[in-house]
Amino acid sequence: MSLVGKKFPNLEVDAMNEMGDTFKVNVLEEAKKNNKKVVLFWYPKDFTYVCPTEIFAFQEALKEFESKNTMVIGASCDTAEVHFAWLSTSKNNGGIEGVTYPLLADTNRNLSSQLGILQTGEQHYDEETDTIQMEGPNVTWRATYLIDEEGTIFHESVNVEPVGRNIAEYLRMVDAYTHFQKHGEVCPANWEEGKDTLKENRESVASYLSSH
Repeated sequence: MSLVGKKFPNLEVDAMNEMGDTFKVNVLEEAKKNNKKVVLFWYPKDFTYVCPTEIFAFQEALKEFESKNTMVIGASCDTAEVHFAWLSTSKNNGGIEGVTYPLLADTNRNLSSQLGILQTGEQHYDEETDTIQMEGPNVTWRATYLIDEEGTIFHESVNVEPVGRNIAEYLRMVDAYTHFQKHGEVCPANWEEGKDTLKENRESVASYLSSH
């Protein structure tokens, strides 16, 4: 079920930064108290292959997000200690040293469960152990949430593990939503900052379509 248009879950989650500090982050409260948008991206596992390419891509775009009044937060179900080990490992050795934004450590899977982004399979009963067992890796898909200054989700996307994200699209989405917030004008397909927008009436759409 989509969470677009709804408040982000009001939950505290453990987090780690590049300095080795462990702290709590409530994404909803971070957006509201700082009066900033948030891009929260989930990746399946630390010390993997596609994940560091995305993590560094967000790092490279960090100043651009910050210039758009937007915070960047990464997240997985790994522990804070594993996060710090990865943050302390050089690129040449498969690490993400140099990343400066916080990484959530949703080890109890409370937040990812509420978001519905865990790769869990069906439960089945194991007669030998007399236990209910869950199939699947129980890690998250590549899920991304854009959250506004009031803590409301205005974009969400989820994709499979083998496919990395296009960070430029999230920058574009932030620009488009910010333009709508400021001017009340809607943004057509493939809109980018500086291009024509629309008013919500047929005449505006007709004029736009005839000129493009």
